[in-house]
Amino acid sequence: MDMLEDLKSLQFESGIPEEDHIWLYLLGRSRGLIVEACAHATFFCKLLRNLRDLLHKNQTSRCLSSGSLNLATPDKKELKVGIIGGGHLGKQLARTLMQLVPVPAESLRISTRRPEALDEFQKLGVQCFYQNPHLVAWADVIFLCCLPSQLPNICVEIQTSLEKTCIVYSLVAAVPIPRLKLLLNHTNILRPQYHCVEGFANIWGSNKEVTAALQDPMILQATCPYSSAGGITLNIRWLEAVLYAALNTCSARDIANPQVLLLLNELLLSVHCEDCEKDTASCPKFQLTDFVSKVYGENLPPERPFPWFDLTAVQLKETPFSRRLSTSAVLRDHLTYLYCDSFGISLTKEQPVVSTGAPS
Repeated sequence: MDMLEDLKSLQFESGIPEEDHIWLYLLGRSRGLIVEACAHATFFCKLLRNLRDLLHKNQTSRCLSSGSLNLATPDKKELKVGIIGGGHLGKQLARTLMQLVPVPAESLRISTRRPEALDEFQKLGVQCFYQNPHLVAWADVIFLCCLPSQLPNICVEIQTSLEKTCIVYSLVAAVPIPRLKLLLNHTNILRPQYHCVEGFANIWGSNKEVTAALQDPMILQATCPYSSAGGITLNIRWLEAVLYAALNTCSARDIANPQVLLLLNELLLSVHCEDCEKDTASCPKFQLTDFVSKVYGENLPPERPFPWFDLTAVQLKETPFSRRLSTSAVLRDHLTYLYCDSFGISLTKEQPVVSTGAPS
């Protein structure tokens, strides 16, 4: 609830000259970018956590089916998330991840130059400190929420502490992917790219917390990977990189490629529209050649895992999965249904899927 909603003289706009009111849309755009960034980070963490749960369940089943009573089942390990930067974006992201993934307080840590300013998170049990290399060595996923001017020094600090499997998720908009790869000497990097288009509409809920905004069906659908509602679009290469990051997670555990495809079909294509539920034969299924070339797939033994993918290259070049997405509207719709379902919102015929035209 905004207590200043009816007190016009105390609102931000009242202090701005009339001739400058044309620039107020930038406030809504900034808000929209933060909502989108938090939504996509939440979806990614949920997907990664759910995949790790499936891998754990699969590994436990194999241990139990081996018939060895002395064989201990593997311990389940929570996804460990680190945030570098405790400013406005870092705080919003931390709140959203804790409430909507949810990431437990003991599995979230924040490194910032002013940890004393994060009292609200420390009271919840989140460790807040200023030691970037220590955070990177601990985390499975690192979110970069710092200023562009701070990034080069941070990269120098953390690059020797980065494990190959650690995913760096950059929300530093001014630094492109090739530069990040060079600064970090790392290939497991995700960086969503947003583009503001004409016809911006401030639908982003300026008086709501980000977590509350993402429970609004209209706002959530505007954040869908294929949506341009609200005037902000996401480069669809991000979605491709998310799936290849999932493949890398499986490869790190040496999971055979046929089993990986079964896991991805269960994880990503289990949410259906009403028509699909009546005709399951029409539902898409992932194949080996959706992710690797036909020649490579023919020479990949079934007991081998997928190769390790350079996520920076996935976001810069066309891949087999790019071609699959661009030619399959059914697959795009399934991923959209999955995206909305991960936030607890089910799409129906009365509340149709947002446009899944050509990828932006």
